[in-house]
Amino acid sequence: MPGQHLPPDHDRGDANTIGGYIAVHARPAAFEGRDGMSYSVSLEVGPTGDPERPQGAYFLFLRWRRMGQQGVEGHLETDFLAHGATAAAARAALGAWPLNEVKRVLDEQISATSGEGSRRWWDVMREEE
Repeated sequence: MPGQHLPPDHDRGDANTIGGYIAVHARPAAFEGRDGMSYSVSLEVGPTGDPERPQGAYFLFLRWRRMGQQGVEGHLETDFLAHGATAAAARAALGAWPLNEVKRVLDEQISATSGEGSRRWWDVMREEE
């Protein structure tokens, strides 16, 4: 199914924040990770088990396949990064994060899972030739 282009509606929020970007563009934000792969980001909320901060919000980064049939090939997720008394309050707090901070968190997650010395796929291919 082909995508649908919707013009941005800048009256819906600040496109420089992750929540505003999603509202303005009516789609998830996407980033290139430090590993050269494409990621889209979703704001998720769940119970924390802490009565002082009952709801927590976190980022779920979906890593997209580079080759072959389009689809998700993996994911990364953060710990709770924002909290609130309700799910909506926690999501709003996380949604206020600037896009550059979301990108920084993505790159930290990639480093944490692959090691600081990870190499991009094209560097590995070049070395194998």
